Parts: sequence; structure tokens; C-alpha cells
Amino acid sequence: MPSPFDLHSHSIVSDGTLTPTQLVEHAAAQGVRVLALTDHDDIGGLAEAAEVAARHNIAFINGVEVSVTWHKRTIHVVGLKVSPAHEPLVKGLEAIRAGRHARAEGMAAGLDEIGITGSLEGAYSYAKRGIISRSHFARFLVETGHAKDISAVFKKYLVKGKPGYFEHRWAELDGAIGWITGSGGVAVLAHPGRYDLGRTNMATLLAEFRELGGAGIEVVTGSHTPEQYGHFARLAHQFGFLASLGSDYHGPGHGYMDMGRLPDLPPGCVPVWQDWPEAEAIH
Repeated sequence: MPSPFDLHSHSIVSDGTLTPTQLVEHAAAQGVRVLALTDHDDIGGLAEAAEVAARHNIAFINGVEVSVTWHKRTIHVVGLKVSPAHEPLVKGLEAIRAGRHARAEGMAAGLDEIGITGSLEGAYSYAKRGIISRSHFARFLVETGHAKDISAVFKKYLVKGKPGYFEHRWAELDGAIGWITGSGGVAVLAHPGRYDLGRTNMATLLAEFRELGGAGIEVVTGSHTPEQYGHFARLAHQFGFLASLGSDYHGPGHGYMDMGRLPDLPPGCVPVWQDWPEAEAIH
């Protein structure tokens, strides 16, 4: 049976394609019973999503996904059970969003140099209610015929060494974890299998993450393979992390996996929701 938990999802407030209302309605239709909305660097959709979740008898978890620069690499930290009223979190996310606009201008300038004009305005046309992201540029580039799909756009234009790449520094790891934990939340390292760090660097990241107050890692997530489920379950045990689970859903046709399709955590994992009252009705 698929897991009833989904603790990583995105709405149109960041780079998803569904409104918070539509996202929750889709989660309900897919059998999700405990849902976290974790938009990138923005908590603007939480109130709407929580209201709709209550109507569908879904236990809703306030979440966010914070962009971090760690040793010149971009990583993401999911905050679960955060307080949207915590001022350091609010101010920190505001600063990241301001930086996103500066990055978008730099990306557009790079694309201008190879004759792809109008990308900034085009990307913003997809960012209807919130932040600007690389995904919005990717959708514009697909729509205008510069690549066949989102994956091809990233490989051809938006990764390091390509014309649409722009070097940018996000939040510091200690700052991001501090905003989350200071608000009463739980800091979880998002989709660690996507970072291509190698064994030594991954161990360094996990040790530092734990030392700074990080409490969990995503073990089962849309971009992990079944083999990675087991691998990161073992690392969670080794480093004493709680295990989280989430689809990283961005909307129909976008992202890695639909809601309601993730398997349960591997045996031996200590789930991040182990002592949550929201999870009591599931067991």
C-alpha cells in the first residue's frame, strides 16, 4: 500500500503549477492523509492550503523548502511544522526571494547573449503568485521551442557552464536551520540523492547538518530510486536522523512522482512524524 504521508510538495506560490487549493484537492483524491506544503522560500500559500485541508480531513503540516549554499553547492532544507509568524523565518525568506530576482536578471542576460530574448518576462509570466525560479525559465524555453522538455532545458541552458546559468549565493546552512528550529519546526535535508556529492562530501554534509540542529533527511522522495531508499535509510540510522517521505510534487506532468504513490519508509527507519499528533489517526 502507498504511504498516506506526503511531506514535500509545491504550489504555484513557488514553482508548482497548482494553486494551494488545487494541490490539496489533488492530494485528497490521491489518498494523502498527512500533507506538508513546502514551497521554495515562501510560506504565502500555507493559510489557504490549511483551510482546504481541514475540509478534506487531511492533517496539514506548515512547511517550507529553504535554498542554501553549502561549500559552493546548492542544497535544500525542508522545514516541517514551522510557524509562519516567526519573524526571523519571515525576514530570511524575504531576503532569499529578493536574491531570486537578481539571479533571474542574470540568467536572462546570459540567454540574451545567445539570442534568446524576452526570457525574464516570459519566466515571470509563469510565476503568477510568488517566487521566480529556474523552472519558470524552463517552461518558457520549452513553450518557445528551444528545447523539447524541462529536463532538456536544464541540460542545455540552465546548469553550470551553460548560457542561462548564473552564480548565486543562497542562505547559509546554519541560518536556514536556525530559522526553522527557532520557529518550532524540524529541519530535514531534502532529496540528498540529488546532490552528487560522493561518499566523503555526503558524510561531511550530514555531520554538519546534524551538528547545526538538523533532525532528519528525506529517505523516500520522488527523485530517489528504490536503491537510494535503502542507502539513505542506512545513513539516517548511522547519523541518528529521523526519516522523512515526500513526493516533491510540482503538478501534473512536472516533477518526479505523483502524490499518493510513494512506498512506506524502509524497515528500521524512525519516521519524522513519530510523535506528531497529526499522525496518530493513521496508525
